[in-house]
Amino acid sequence: MDFSSSRQWIEGLWILFGLYWLISALKLKKTKKRETWLERLRYVLPLLVAFCFLSRPELRYGWLAARFVPDALVVAWIGVSLTAAGVAVAFWARWHLGSNWSGVVTLKEGHELIRTGPYRAIRHPIYTGILLAMLGTAVATGEVRALIAVAITWLSFYQKARREESFLSEEFGAGFIEHCKHTGMFLPRLS
Repeated sequence: MDFSSSRQWIEGLWILFGLYWLISALKLKKTKKRETWLERLRYVLPLLVAFCFLSRPELRYGWLAARFVPDALVVAWIGVSLTAAGVAVAFWARWHLGSNWSGVVTLKEGHELIRTGPYRAIRHPIYTGILLAMLGTAVATGEVRALIAVAITWLSFYQKARREESFLSEEFGAGFIEHCKHTGMFLPRLS
């Protein structure tokens, strides 16, 4: 890859993200409880739509191709910086979650309520990181279709996070409720 363009950097960051996720998925705890495939489709299908909006050049027509930021080199590199920051937050959160992580909403055998690293302030920092990386990619792309992809991703993650929180509340009861009082879902709680 030639890393002289912002687009190449963004592609490289997303490839690095994917590789880290694949490698870190090799060491996971056994699953105790899992959501159904139908429940999973409620947030996976919108993510596929968001991916299409962000990655499919044929969707660059009409108002979807309208720019929301200037087509300037500095804007593209701001997008790269936001993407890199988002990937870093997601890595940091994934590292702290360790073997409790799953791509599917689950409870693991010996599941732990993680309160270290970014989990001290945010209940779903992996989603925060991915959303920040998506926003960075959208800024670098500069088109309305990319903003729509970010919005769809946020809605999908919100649905999935609510489902995860129902599992965690069931498993950890008052401990999880207390954790919620001090943390925000995707951003730190200000009060």
